[in-house]
Amino acid sequence: MTRRRLSIDRLIFLLGAVVLALGALSLWLILQNGFGPPDPSPEDRARNQVREHIGSDARIRYTEAGRRSAICGYVADEGQVIAFISRPNRLMLETDPLKQEFDQLQGDLCPGFLKRPPSA
Repeated sequence: MTRRRLSIDRLIFLLGAVVLALGALSLWLILQNGFGPPDPSPEDRARNQVREHIGSDARIRYTEAGRRSAICGYVADEGQVIAFISRPNRLMLETDPLKQEFDQLQGDLCPGFLKRPPSA
């Protein structure tokens, strides 16, 4: 019997296809963040931001999802309830000096968010 041998051209073609497939798989994994730790959920991100900004004894009482991966909610700290907006790169509290910016962000990112009645 004669044994069939792979020609060099066919071997180069097969190895090239394997390299391209592995490259495509690696690119897909990189784009899907397959090699790094998973991103925290928006609620976990908000909890971490609140603890870093206010302190470890601050407790989130209510959250709701907003637009563009924002989380809006209320946090209780020392008997005081404070509204907040958590975005991936920033946490804003209603007690921040930029109250007008907070109100604009709340209207843009969390249009249906619960609002307090105006104080008398």
